[in-house]
Amino acid sequence: MLLVVLLVTAWVAGSQRDGPDGGTTSTDAVRLGPEPGEDVTAYLARAAVVPDPADPSARPALVEFDTGLTPAAAAPAVGNGGAVTPLQAVVRVPFPRVQTALREVDLQPAPPEAALRAAVTTAAGQAAQDAMVAPAGTRRAAVAAAEAAALGRPDCACLVAVVVRVAPADVPALRARPGVRAVQVAPPGTARSGLAVSPLLPEQGAGRADGPVVGPVPDDGPVPSTG
Repeated sequence: MLLVVLLVTAWVAGSQRDGPDGGTTSTDAVRLGPEPGEDVTAYLARAAVVPDPADPSARPALVEFDTGLTPAAAAPAVGNGGAVTPLQAVVRVPFPRVQTALREVDLQPAPPEAALRAAVTTAAGQAAQDAMVAPAGTRRAAVAAAEAAALGRPDCACLVAVVVRVAPADVPALRARPGVRAVQVAPPGTARSGLAVSPLLPEQGAGRADGPVVGPVPDDGPVPSTG
């Protein structure tokens, strides 16, 4: 019998240091991603609106994927020369019914696939560090170790979203790319350092494993093997 689980949205704050696109730290962060408890259909409709589309200036946007992607699969969705500039990857290991970390990694100036692969490698290092500092023998340590092992594999479909810089005129083409579920655009003048990013996860939505309410999967499943 399926359990109906009330899910709570995790607030994953963006980095509060200067991002790759410059800008100063702001205490009034612009949230990209659904609000706590927001219906997925309502969020997708809201994300389809570009704030002040008449302003042609490029600004940050959150590209959310229909499913977890490998770097090779995600690169065509977020790279297009000067039209779309990837800034940050959001990485998450998709263990069924086990809550895992959303890891935000700034992208280095490099071809998109190489930059995304480097981000996944960085996330693997973060998970390994989490496993080391967690009390030995605890569930927290076991989950982090399993994350590190998964992220260390080249075929890990662990990219759930990417923050990019894009002009409003290029947003329709970006939304039409394979694998892209939604693109939420920040208001003009928003600096990368002024974002709080909490993406819609691939499994969230009507007809998907965790239903229409947004939020992370519950931490109530078995810890996967690291082998």
